[in-house]
Amino acid sequence: MASLNVGNLGEYLREQRRAAQLSLRQLADATGVSNPYLSQIERGLRKPSADVLQQVAKALRISAETLYVRAGILDEREREELETRAVILADPSINERQKNVLLQIYDSFRRENGFPPGPGADVNAEADAAADAGASADAGAGGDADGDAGTRDGDDAGTGATKDQHPHS
Repeated sequence: MASLNVGNLGEYLREQRRAAQLSLRQLADATGVSNPYLSQIERGLRKPSADVLQQVAKALRISAETLYVRAGILDEREREELETRAVILADPSINERQKNVLLQIYDSFRRENGFPPGPGADVNAEADAAADAGASADAGAGGDADGDAGTRDGDDAGTGATKDQHPHS
């Protein structure tokens, strides 16, 4: 049987498996994929499905997207976009709303530069981002041109409001 052109996927998987110090049988047990089938993939005789690649990636603790690119399932540019999104979504230092806004800004820049929104992008996200930006601007309203929160020069921020600051009182 002739070898399929799967972007050196088999060789790469073999290298990753050996680096993880797993035998083919151990990888088969970890993935639920048969030992003979994994052997055929490593030898370039079979092109695995995305599901099989995902199971293998999980067992080897490597990026499934990298395997998809090597197997010809995913374009390299799409992989980079997916990884960018994955890094943002995995960041524990920002909350879900911040992650969504950041992804919306990312897609906005992509569109501005002539690229389509990244894979998994919400096509209605731009309107949501604009609404969020408007809400943020409204929340900051009320300060003066210097960015002070309504205090005037010479006023002590710790004292009570003067009558001329609140004419409707």
